[in-house]
Amino acid sequence: MKGPSVKRLDLEVEQLRATLQQARLRPLHEQEVGQLGAVLDTVLFVTTELDKKGASIRRLRKLLFGARTEKTRNVLGAQDDNGQPAATEGGSAADSASAADRDDKPKPKRKGHGRNGAAAYTGATRVKLGHPTLQRGAACPQCGDGKVYPMAAPAMLVRVTAQAPVQATVYEAERYRCNLCGVVFKTPFPANLPATKYDETVGAMIGLLRYGTGFPFYRLDKLQGSLGVPLPSSTQWDIVYRRAKAIAPSFEQLIREAAQGQVLHNDDTTAKILELMGKRREATEEASIESGDDESTKRTGVFTSGIVSKVDGRSIALFFTGRQHAGENLEKVLAHRASGLGPPIQMCDALSRNLPGKLQTILANCLAHARRRFVDVTESFPAECRHVLETLRDVYANDALAREPPMSPAERLRFHQRHSGPLLRALRKWFKQQFRHKQVEPNSGLGEAMQYVLTHWQALTLFLRVAGAPLDNNIVERALKKAILSRKNSYFYKTDNGAWVGDLFMSLIHTCELNGANPFDYLVALLRHPEQLRQAPADWMPYNYQQALEQLADAA
Repeated sequence: MKGPSVKRLDLEVEQLRATLQQARLRPLHEQEVGQLGAVLDTVLFVTTELDKKGASIRRLRKLLFGARTEKTRNVLGAQDDNGQPAATEGGSAADSASAADRDDKPKPKRKGHGRNGAAAYTGATRVKLGHPTLQRGAACPQCGDGKVYPMAAPAMLVRVTAQAPVQATVYEAERYRCNLCGVVFKTPFPANLPATKYDETVGAMIGLLRYGTGFPFYRLDKLQGSLGVPLPSSTQWDIVYRRAKAIAPSFEQLIREAAQGQVLHNDDTTAKILELMGKRREATEEASIESGDDESTKRTGVFTSGIVSKVDGRSIALFFTGRQHAGENLEKVLAHRASGLGPPIQMCDALSRNLPGKLQTILANCLAHARRRFVDVTESFPAECRHVLETLRDVYANDALAREPPMSPAERLRFHQRHSGPLLRALRKWFKQQFRHKQVEPNSGLGEAMQYVLTHWQALTLFLRVAGAPLDNNIVERALKKAILSRKNSYFYKTDNGAWVGDLFMSLIHTCELNGANPFDYLVALLRHPEQLRQAPADWMPYNYQQALEQLADAA
């Protein structure tokens, strides 16, 4: 929207100073009053615009120099007993004097110094070492009277080695040839060698590196080449594409099980698919128009949607990349929901594109998104934002208490109603009072943040009325970091087909991570049992595939 047209006034600084001097001696002329009014209007306009743009400038600064944590104590700073800002490094002389009175002795480091213990190496090979001379019940070599018994906790020594991500073995079989008849006699290769060149573990490792950690094909190509085990980028794609088609039933089963969730989180981020951009998109549009289907011409943006479903205490992550928004992808997932189940709780931010069309959900909005609006304007409104952020800090503290030890959904609901409800109702009343008494400009950054909370109050406080409703959408925000990491390192997918492969691997890998499963072991298990996967995909989920492996071992 364009602002009103105004006449530009070019005023010299000396001219303004002369006008101010004349104001002390005589009444100002109409022209002089107009000049000073124009200056006042300019100052007010610039101040308002700076206030509005301050949050954007801070977001840009975060992008350039990295975002600090948004914990309340870091946003607001510490306070002393009188409610004043506490001393910080580089502060006043009094601050320095106070610091000098402190004990200069370094604090002792906590035992362990942050190192990982042996228990953290769950994927390591375990080698049990028996004592060379002692066994249970043997006489004590020291005193000769007692008997020795093994201790419950053995001594641990961790030895870490390195190797190429993908290794190769070259079998050299001797051949003999008769110098008279010319017949060649070959040494047979081991009978247990598979017919394919690339083992199932290769596809699992490439998929994990590319889609689990954002390691692009070309980087792995360069690394493997320098280590003497060539693995070209084109070969890597061929491997993961064939493997993706083999394990596709597990992805389809994840979608079906996620649809039955009690709580579903969804959001999206931007993505790039070359096939849907530029001249390629124009060619696709022309083909769509010729075929009578112009649906693809209605939207030019490309997105990666993340969905995290909570199903019976488990978490399932799904990723979908294409032109559909998060709400449209959620609608496709919920189309698999059992008809006897009621509407699930949906947690998202307040964007309308996150809603699943005509399908009914119990809508909850992200309290962290609302809180971030106040974080962004804290520098301009420190006192007001302190009151809001400290109130929300207490609400989150209550939620942390409800998790340790974990309460049932009904107990957590009653706990929040008793402890968090009064805090939020008082905050809402305070917002309305600020507007009623004109203490806050509605168009300011603070006013817009307050109005956002009041507008979406019911969805933001659903956890005070519905058992099991979450406070925020942070779990799917963290999930989308996996797609963002891939986008930052590889920039784009070439085709829709490549995006589908990425979605499949990211969904399986992150679901493993959410449920404490080893994603490499899981992918290898799927690739080594494709027939069993096709017959019973529900038995080969990240949270139950170990039982399927045990049953196969027992049957063998």
